[in-house]
Amino acid sequence: MITVYVPGDSAARSVGADTIATHLVAGAAARGHDVRLVRNGSRGMLWLEPFVEVDVNGTRFGYGPVTSDDVDSLLDAGILEGAHHPLAHGTVDQIEWLARQQRVTFARVGVIDPLSVADYEAHGGLAGLRRALTLADEDVVAEVLASGLRGRGGAGFPAGIKWRTVLEAQSDQKYVCCNADEGDSGTFADRMLMEGDPFTLLEGMTIAGLSVGATQGYVYLRSEYPDAITRLNEAITIARTEGWLGNDVLGSGRVFDVEVREGAGSYVCGEETAMLESLEGRRGMVRPKPPVPALQGLFGKPTVINNVLTLASVPMVLADGASAYQSLGTGRSRGTQVFQLAGNIARGGIVETAFGVSLSELVNDFGAGTRSGRPVRAVQVGGPLGAYLRADALDVAMDYEALADAGAMLGHGGIVVFDDTVDMAQQARFAMEFCAVESCGKCTPCRIGSRRGVEVIDRVIAGVDREANLMLLDDLCTLMTDGSLCAMGGLTPLPVRSALRQWPEDFGGNS
Repeated sequence: MITVYVPGDSAARSVGADTIATHLVAGAAARGHDVRLVRNGSRGMLWLEPFVEVDVNGTRFGYGPVTSDDVDSLLDAGILEGAHHPLAHGTVDQIEWLARQQRVTFARVGVIDPLSVADYEAHGGLAGLRRALTLADEDVVAEVLASGLRGRGGAGFPAGIKWRTVLEAQSDQKYVCCNADEGDSGTFADRMLMEGDPFTLLEGMTIAGLSVGATQGYVYLRSEYPDAITRLNEAITIARTEGWLGNDVLGSGRVFDVEVREGAGSYVCGEETAMLESLEGRRGMVRPKPPVPALQGLFGKPTVINNVLTLASVPMVLADGASAYQSLGTGRSRGTQVFQLAGNIARGGIVETAFGVSLSELVNDFGAGTRSGRPVRAVQVGGPLGAYLRADALDVAMDYEALADAGAMLGHGGIVVFDDTVDMAQQARFAMEFCAVESCGKCTPCRIGSRRGVEVIDRVIAGVDREANLMLLDDLCTLMTDGSLCAMGGLTPLPVRSALRQWPEDFGGNS
């Protein structure tokens, strides 16, 4: 029987993957072929979706982007034997775009059946958890700390320090919370991992829970990701049946379970304390710190809070050892980062590689420049609150420290590209408007400052008392940076100031 892979990832489904899967199976049957259909995750080459793969004697051949009108010609050409076709890309593992990457967190995404226990274990799944169960709890935490793994949600705080704090805290109950409220524009890695390899996340959460003494985990997942919610709940049910979760994890006699909780669409719930408020049944509003969640988190108990990519990196750290993870990356940025290429870009998608790759390589090489074919003018890194970088400043290394030195931030690894038609004054205005809409309203600098920011930028653009309003805007940005309770208001000035500094002509100034 021939195995055919058609992604069940929501990005592929949005461009017709479900219809293609149906037509491929029916068309193959009509030609006397019996095929086994696997709805895998996406390989991350979103410009080629739907990307169909055929396994021929252990070698997978890829075709894309496939439309329903292409199915008959593909079958007639001999796709089930890996034959040539205008949509053919050859052996999938040898596609340069994939072969040049260093996939660790995404090693199984697009490769396996996301809900197949056999596939997961055959590709290294559970090796990390099994090793963790042979170690003392403090040794597991020490391994994560020694690996240099830092939070992939944006702040870059060392995961091992959080875990050690929770481990050492005295409490009758502890929790692990996975923040899957992926709200930054141009980011989709969390969703793709949960849809394409959900067991990896569950394994990472279980390692975290057992090592710090937690018995319950929660995945706070945005309601805008219905496919991820369904897939993760299915994976949890399977993991419980297999004994990976529940009252006797892999026969160890230890307890850890996971539940999914849906968010209601608030961007600020990506901030850890606002997420906790929402999990506890209240409006998602930021809490002052201290106390930190590692000591007083969910329901006042010590809580490990990491995002999806952080927890999904843990199984590899335990399976291969801290030194293997530490060998990747540069400086204090160790391991790999999952970069997400979006915006006006020819080849959007997922690129996972060790820290240190340049932004230029990601945008111009992996991304092949703009989709419009026009010159790149600006690139925003780190979500809607990240700084804009000019096209002539893309040689910066993609790691925490290098980006900070360049006045930018890594954030969740989102990269949004703009061509030379973009109005950077409008982009600065958008940052303030976004903050005004998404602010939880708890602190005045964010709630009121962002609204005044929109008004001041409008006056600057209109040329009304320009110099005075530019001074006012600068003072307002300083106030928001220094006085906001969380990063929502504190980082909003970053894109505003970067746009104003580098493209003054768009604000009516001199270039």
